[in-house]
Parts: sequence; structure tokens; C-alpha cells
Amino acid sequence: MFRISQYMRELAHAEQTGHYPEVRERKARGPVVIWNLIRRCNLTCKHCYALSADHDYVGELTLPEVFTVMDDLKGFGVPALILSGGEPLLRPDIFEISAQARKLGFYTGLSTNGTLIDRPLAQRIAQEGFDYVGISLDGLKPTHDKFRRLDGAFDRSLAAVRFLAEFGVKVGLRFTMTAMNAHDLPNLLQLMKDEGANKFYFSHLNYAGRGNIHRDKDAHHLATRDAMNLLFDRAWADAQAGCMDDYVSGNNDADGPFLLHWVRQHLPQWESALTERLTRWGGNASGQMVANIDNLGHVHPDTMWWHHDLGCVRDRPFSAIWNDTSDPLMAGLKQHPRPVQGRCAGCKYLAICNGNTRVRAQQLTGNPWFEDPGCYLTDDEVGAASTPLEVPAKTKAFNSIRRSKEAENA
Repeated sequence: MFRISQYMRELAHAEQTGHYPEVRERKARGPVVIWNLIRRCNLTCKHCYALSADHDYVGELTLPEVFTVMDDLKGFGVPALILSGGEPLLRPDIFEISAQARKLGFYTGLSTNGTLIDRPLAQRIAQEGFDYVGISLDGLKPTHDKFRRLDGAFDRSLAAVRFLAEFGVKVGLRFTMTAMNAHDLPNLLQLMKDEGANKFYFSHLNYAGRGNIHRDKDAHHLATRDAMNLLFDRAWADAQAGCMDDYVSGNNDADGPFLLHWVRQHLPQWESALTERLTRWGGNASGQMVANIDNLGHVHPDTMWWHHDLGCVRDRPFSAIWNDTSDPLMAGLKQHPRPVQGRCAGCKYLAICNGNTRVRAQQLTGNPWFEDPGCYLTDDEVGAASTPLEVPAKTKAFNSIRRSKEAENA
């Protein structure tokens, strides 16, 4: 996750005081865990990385198993759990799980499509004390309903935002941009303000799940640059006004170097200080400080790596799986610098973006260390030339036997 507003507030402080603030971040021992507790969902969204459907899936972790895993995560130093799905609110014991998470001291977030949240459920969510609830919106009503394949989905999700705000829950909007919905971004940012949402999460489309199937409809690089410039401008205006709303982005760590280009144009006196700050941030954290556990208990480097299985928490504790570098992918993800190739290897921003999102290269070429095809900076901007893209004929997006069998049973 790239915390746009955090850096903009630091820049605003620098402008006001004449010096860039000293920021000391507490480093957690363990990663943030995004936990897909259930695969069932009442929607079948076009860009779903879990390929969810509205039926039960056999073999999902039981409540006692979930609690056992949570104890291990706590001992391992995991600071935060993001409870996701599918649709996590379809899991009957979701509030027992969230209560245990809060009892153990985890920062606890809920990632939901919002369509199931009426006023009583919003009140229950507020009582449970979630630190944050993220609701996905893919655009305004016509766009969102088309993406979600359900007429009325937008109205129900927007009602959920309002119900949660009514009960004082910190709520944010989550938006995955493609060429089919990029036009709605300005209106969604205005909607965020109008509805009093506290956070806007902008996700670049990653090549996984249905996002991989529809990658030919991913937003072009110029549209991505326009979107990021819009987010930077909005976050900078808020920072200058003292507004504490948050704009964050994910799934494309080129956002860090691109912010440097924005600063070079608008606040050149702080480019050096921000470069140092972003280098400490360190870019892509897949396999390092971001982890995923799926509904069957299988561990992945992040949510976009569902086709790469590191092991199951039923067989080994998460802590043992996460520290095991016998898996070549994990060994490379934890390496500094990562063994990236092509223009990523020669990029002057490698220390900032950490090679960006490796899954895109793997999905398109079969080689996880090839240059990231989703990087939207030009060769001149990164100081390295692109390598011709050669896609092996037998490359498949989903080559896991277990995942193939799940797809057949879906």
C-alpha cells in the first residue's frame, strides 16, 4: 500500500516549517495478513481475484482452526488482520472471529462489497469495534452495477457507507481502475467527500483471478498517470487544508517514483528529502510485510498470488511457512535487491519500488523476475530500456493443480 496522503502531509509540514519532518516508523516483526475467510460471495465481480460464486466451498477453515492460526499470528508479531472473502459477512461466525482478533490486539479491518449491510448490521459492525471497513465501488451506478453483475448493487453499497458513517465507523471506498471505469474516478472522489468517507483506496488492476482474464481491458499507462496525478492533486489540496482524509494506492509500486516526478514539478526543493523517505518505505512488500491466507488455509505471498501455494496452516504454522525460503519465489521476494531482470534491473528507482508487483510479470511471461509490464513510467524516466516481451506459448495464468480443481468445482 502506498500512503499518498501521509507523504503529502509530510510535504505540507515541510512547506510550513522549512524542514522535512523526522518520521520514525515502528517496524512490525510480522506481515499484515489479508485473510480470505470465506470464498462464497453474493456477487460475481468481473475483476475478482478469488473467482468467487454464491455457493459454499468445501474444506474452509473451521472456527477453532481460525483461532489456532490467530494465536500463531499474534506470537509471530503480525500487527493487522484484514478480514476478507468472498464476502466475509456471509460467514456466520465472522463476529466471533473479529472479537477474538480485537481481544488479541490486532488492528482489524473488514473488506466487504457492502450490499448486505443494512442499518442493524451497520450498528453491529460498529459495536464490534472494527478499526476500518472498506467498501468496494467500481464507479457510479451504471458502471458499478455492470461490474458487479447486479442491478441495484451501487445503491445498496452506498447505503452501507451511509449506515456505517451514521454509527461512527471509519469507512473508506475501494476502487479498482480499468479502461472501462477510469472515467468515473473524479466523480467517485467527489462522492467520497459528499458522503464523508474517510479513505479512498485506489487499486491498479493486477493480473490475477478475473483481473487476469480481463487484463486486455486494463487501463492504459497514460490513463494511469492521469489518475495518479488527480489523486496527488487532491491529496495535496487536503494536506494544505489540514484535512485528515486518506488517499492510498495499491498493486503498483511505481506510484512512489511517480510521486517523486510530481514533487520535482511542484515542490522541487523537497525531492531529495522525499527520495530518502521513499527509500525507507521500500516499495513492494509481497512475501515480506504483506501476506495472504485463503479460505482453505493456504498461504500466499499476497492476494494476487493465489496460484502459488506456499503451504497450508493445517500442516505447518503460518510462522514456519512465512520464514521458509526453500521456495524459490519466496527466496527471491525476500532478497534485497530482488533478482529482477530487464529494465527493472537497471531502473534507478529499484530501491524505492523494490521491483514492483512481480505477479504481473509471472502471469504474462511465466517468469516472476521479468520487468513489470504494469510499470507506467517511461524508459527515460527510469533510466533503463525495456526488454522485448516474449511470452512462452505454454504460459498459463493458473497452473496450480489445486486451483484448477477448485475452478472445476465452482
